[in-house]
Amino acid sequence: MSSIEQLQTLAQYILPEEIFTYFDIVNIEESANVLHIYLDEQPDIPQEYQTLSLESKGFYPEAEICDFPLRDKKVILHVRRRRWLNTSTGGSVSREWKLTAEGTRYTEGFATFLKGLLGFIPDYGPLS
Repeated sequence: MSSIEQLQTLAQYILPEEIFTYFDIVNIEESANVLHIYLDEQPDIPQEYQTLSLESKGFYPEAEICDFPLRDKKVILHVRRRRWLNTSTGGSVSREWKLTAEGTRYTEGFATFLKGLLGFIPDYGPLS
């Protein structure tokens, strides 16, 4: 098993389950006590758009989402969603994701944990 496969196996125990249904880990880096995990949406055309004539047009700009800290390291997920062009209409098509808690940049699980622990979701400090 290659080192990237080992990291992916480990990440499956750490990251939200829905991440692995629709995203691939493309890189993992550590810098200044922050673990950066880079995720790209898988290239499969969404089921709901299978009947349309779509052409891949790359990715939307990367979004950063904070997840549970690991071993005193902040974890940031760098997520890139795919974008398709509907060649019949000229419009863009993409999946809608509910990866973050409403109004935050935290995964839903992490936001729920913080709210239970602190009584609120912080928008500043070491957890933001």
